[in-house]
Amino acid sequence: MLNNKADTIEEYILNRLKQNSDKQIELKRTALADEISCAPSQISYVLSTRFTTERGFVVESRRGLGGYIRIALIPQEIDQKQVLYRKMLEEITARTPFAEIKSMLDFLLKSNLITRREAELIAQMSANLYKSEASEQITAEERAKLIRSIFATLAKIT
Repeated sequence: MLNNKADTIEEYILNRLKQNSDKQIELKRTALADEISCAPSQISYVLSTRFTTERGFVVESRRGLGGYIRIALIPQEIDQKQVLYRKMLEEITARTPFAEIKSMLDFLLKSNLITRREAELIAQMSANLYKSEASEQITAEERAKLIRSIFATLAKIT
């Protein structure tokens, strides 16, 4: 017996993935919500908590009239660490706040992908880049480029 609506949504998606030979499905959020009798926000919650890169999934989502959700199972041959780093690199932009960089470092530390020393060094360097941007010594784009280069280096050596 399923415990809650989140379990129902997860089971539905997993069954659809199993049925598809290429281990990838595309769904409409509202159609899925109607079929399962839940709110679209419940689907978003399940996707963000149960279909994560760390669990072996890639989720692509586009909202709006032509919106969709694409869920793919990451083949075991692909190094999940590299997928994680690629995702982080995509998320680091000129508008990325320092708190998000710190959160990424905390996640890498908790996942034993970097040491505490590496996390502290990168956090301090990133904080200095944000201060340099605030004092107009560098641009936000330059800051983002430098931080991405550090994460790209981590991806190469892990």
